[in-house]
Amino acid sequence: MSKQVCIIGLGQFGAHLARDLVRMGCEVLAIDVDERRVENLRDDVQRCLIGDARDQQMLESALPPGVDEVVICMGDGNLEASVLCALNLKHLGIKSIRARAVNDDHAEILRAVGATETIFPLRDASQRTARGIATPSIHDMFPLSENHRIMEIEAPRKACGKTLAELKLRAASGLLVLAVRTPGAAEFKFLPEADRVIQPGEVLMALGRELDLVRFADNA
Repeated sequence: MSKQVCIIGLGQFGAHLARDLVRMGCEVLAIDVDERRVENLRDDVQRCLIGDARDQQMLESALPPGVDEVVICMGDGNLEASVLCALNLKHLGIKSIRARAVNDDHAEILRAVGATETIFPLRDASQRTARGIATPSIHDMFPLSENHRIMEIEAPRKACGKTLAELKLRAASGLLVLAVRTPGAAEFKFLPEADRVIQPGEVLMALGRELDLVRFADNA
């Protein structure tokens, strides 16, 4: 069964997210108070409704039973509405509520009233761009906590020709190599052996603190 996701707020971020989720096989309900935005997205998602997310009765009637997740994507001019929406969703018993935040104070309020995760689309995009400029050897990143990440790192020159045991990444930097992808391969090979020799062009999927991961990637 497809995952059911509700997107509230159909500005640029919300509309792109809704379309991407549909492409990934999710069943999407999209809601916005603006009729024009709803009409622009209506043909791209399974359901698209005009509604004010500050109205708890509207949300209760619109949300399908057993909805897996709701994402609040309201823009900068709708801070109060996004907070009320998060509060309404909590009252309705929604387990997973992600909410777009415009600053740290807004994020703290959203979490206090019921959001289980806050999102900073512009900040995240700028950080990815900066990381790609400063450390182009980092291919991708997955945040796990405030400081820890999983990163896909092109094998630095200092690592090539050595085994994972010889690199002693766990002892020296607290890093753990979870998987290795060889050049041209579509998928990673997980849980590499300690005697695995790292080759040029390979990509390592490593877990650790972001600063330690970046330092390892910079040692090319």
